[in-house]
Amino acid sequence: MANQGCIKCGSKDAGQKEVAMTGTGLSKMFDIQNNQFIVVYCNNCGYSEFYNKKASASSNILDLFFG
Repeated sequence: MANQGCIKCGSKDAGQKEVAMTGTGLSKMFDIQNNQFIVVYCNNCGYSEFYNKKASASSNILDLFFG
């Protein structure tokens, strides 16, 4: 399948970052950031998608973003 680009604007200029977030309950109360994600974002329009870091570690995230 050919790379389609961003689903919002068609740009092929993307970046990615790793982020961590708190959950609920005690982890939120103590600010324990145990949920880790990779965020892929379009540098042109800002559209973003979150991918679970553990589930997506073996795949190419940018390929998933571009379809």
